[in-house]
Amino acid sequence: MSYVVSEPSAAPRVPKDGSPAALRSHIGAAARSDRAAALDAWLAAMFPGHLPGVSLVAVGGLGRRDCAPYSDLDLVLLHNGTAGIDRIASALWYPIWDARLGLDHSVRTLPEALSVAVDDVKVALGLLDARHVAGDAALSAELIAATGDQWRRTAVRMLPQLREITESRWATHGELAFLLEGDLKEAAGGLRDLTILRGLGRAGIADTMRPAVRAANLRLLDTRDALHLAVGRRVDRLVAQERGTVATLLDLDDGDTLLRRVAGDARTIAHALDDAFRAADRLRNGRRRGTPPGTPKRRPVARDVVEQDGELVLARTAIGPVPDPTLSLRVAAAAATVRLPIARATCEWLAAFCPPLPTPWPDAARAALVSLLGSGQGLLPTWETCDRYGLIDAWLPEWARMRSLPQHHPVHRFTLDRHLVQAAYEATAYTREVDRPDLLLIAAFLHDVGKGLPGDHSTVGAPIAREIATRIGLSPTDAATIDKLVRLHLLLPDMATRRDLSDPITISTVAETVGDITTLDLLHALARADSHATGPAAWSDWKGRLIAELVHRVHTALDTGALPAAPEPDPLLLEGDLPAVHLDGDRVSVAAADRRGLLGSVAAVLALHRLDVLAADASTVDGRAIVEFLTQPRYGSPAEPVALTADLRRVAAGDVSVTQRLRARAGNSREGAAPRVVWLRSVATDAVVLELRAPDSSGLLYRVSAALDEAGAEVRAARISTLGGDVVDAFYLVGAWADEADRDRVEALVLAAV
Repeated sequence: MSYVVSEPSAAPRVPKDGSPAALRSHIGAAARSDRAAALDAWLAAMFPGHLPGVSLVAVGGLGRRDCAPYSDLDLVLLHNGTAGIDRIASALWYPIWDARLGLDHSVRTLPEALSVAVDDVKVALGLLDARHVAGDAALSAELIAATGDQWRRTAVRMLPQLREITESRWATHGELAFLLEGDLKEAAGGLRDLTILRGLGRAGIADTMRPAVRAANLRLLDTRDALHLAVGRRVDRLVAQERGTVATLLDLDDGDTLLRRVAGDARTIAHALDDAFRAADRLRNGRRRGTPPGTPKRRPVARDVVEQDGELVLARTAIGPVPDPTLSLRVAAAAATVRLPIARATCEWLAAFCPPLPTPWPDAARAALVSLLGSGQGLLPTWETCDRYGLIDAWLPEWARMRSLPQHHPVHRFTLDRHLVQAAYEATAYTREVDRPDLLLIAAFLHDVGKGLPGDHSTVGAPIAREIATRIGLSPTDAATIDKLVRLHLLLPDMATRRDLSDPITISTVAETVGDITTLDLLHALARADSHATGPAAWSDWKGRLIAELVHRVHTALDTGALPAAPEPDPLLLEGDLPAVHLDGDRVSVAAADRRGLLGSVAAVLALHRLDVLAADASTVDGRAIVEFLTQPRYGSPAEPVALTADLRRVAAGDVSVTQRLRARAGNSREGAAPRVVWLRSVATDAVVLELRAPDSSGLLYRVSAALDEAGAEVRAARISTLGGDVVDAFYLVGAWADEADRDRVEALVLAAV
């Protein structure tokens, strides 16, 4: 038993033995049923005697007898106008609250309950799970029967409301199958969708609870049980740090195995609900038009493809003894283009009878793939439908390895398969900016094909992408371009955020690596598509500006051979009294009498004012030390300019109180891999680059700058790149730094500062 009820006043509790072996006994259908029985007994014992015309009804998880260890209680106190019902309710609700159990409650008469259910589809679905717990059993039975009858009569009318709130929830919580930290209940394909499936099945709209759906339901419930037990409270989001513990409780190999199982179950549920909604739409549309059964309307959409009842099916001429191998791709391209679903029977027929594509692919197949990848909003649902029926594996055998593969870096929000499809979708925004939009779409779809294999995924993935490009029928020249785009897809973001764009070596290196303007434009579009597909943390306006500036300079170098001239300091800093401070949007510039340590001191002020530094430049002109910073507010709100200017003037004049304040509040870096320093000696003009890779922390730039100053290193530029909780900071140190002992000394001071 999961709960023990020692006396009526004692609430059922989860046992405190937290060993995995003990906790496993509280996972599964039997444990959930035991919890429901214990809660039933506890609630019945609290119910005040035999009161005719009053009953306690459970809905939600308790109504279905699938209570998770820390689930809330959903209860309805039903009555027929009994006097003193508020006192009875208080006698029930307060002990539940005293026991610190979550409670969602209502007090209603039978007509009130039915009236609310007829207007609110969520209430109507909830009452379908109603189950008698205590009191007048006949009254509960009357509610249960009336609720079911009313739902069957009104479900079709309430479908638009149900669809609207469901799609709103999906937009908020995303798709469980593709999220690295999804909500097991609210995300698309989660437990909330199973409630809808049961409701649509009860209404007779579709056969919703097939064996595969029931099995997926049980596994998701088990996962939620394990998650509650692992965390020790009610929680539905399966975050990364809990995956290992949950996997252990479920006897799975590791967190990745768990994530892939959850993704498979979520897909099964999402597919079932998609089918059920389509069946409901056909039913509603048929009733509205008054169309007699058996008289579907057909409309040609593309070669061998027609629309029938809002779905795409095969034309009769397409079904023959030897089907066209390109047929499945052409159907998918048509569905994505017109944004209509492919009928289930058509998908099943294509999966069973469409022959494999020859190598290389015919032109029609390759054109259909490009059309599919470039279809915009129609791509994602069509691709998922094709994946559901195994069509993708027939086109791309490599897809099985990538399906539901987790990406562990915190900037990623999607599994690998969804990220690749999302990147192709994002690339459609840039197809008019490049000479070869077909290569852009294919490269976006294949850019991370090497992930999950040993080695650097760009290097490992390039030959795989070339092989796929050759197989789908691209020319050797185009296949080589795909190889190059995949191998270099991180070049522009890395160089823009980690290198000095005013340094001629930066521009010449990128120009030499890219080779031509066509490839440069493709890489620019691919970088933006990849970043947008990764997640909000992977893209920002400043990153976009830096990449655009790099592309512009490399474009000029490739076109004219001209390299950028050295940047000129802000003219306002070259004249007038010292110290001088100039604020211009996201740029902060300071001039002071020539002295060491100005870079670190200004960085300290920016940290205190919650400004993150993206880039920094330092120079000395006519005895003036000048530092210029590109910043962004850490929490979205800009710094108060008067206070910021005052602090900047103080540190520029040599006041150390500001840096002392930062030392007092400096935060600790998070745990993780040990920080490391990488020396790059051929990537800058008249300087070497010290690249620091470390966990981020408050005041890090100040501490590192101070350490470099202590080591006698002159910093002429710095580029700050934050990826999730990690930084990759590049410091341009003037001089050759050829002596290994000097480098070791600087490195030790920097690591100590971290």
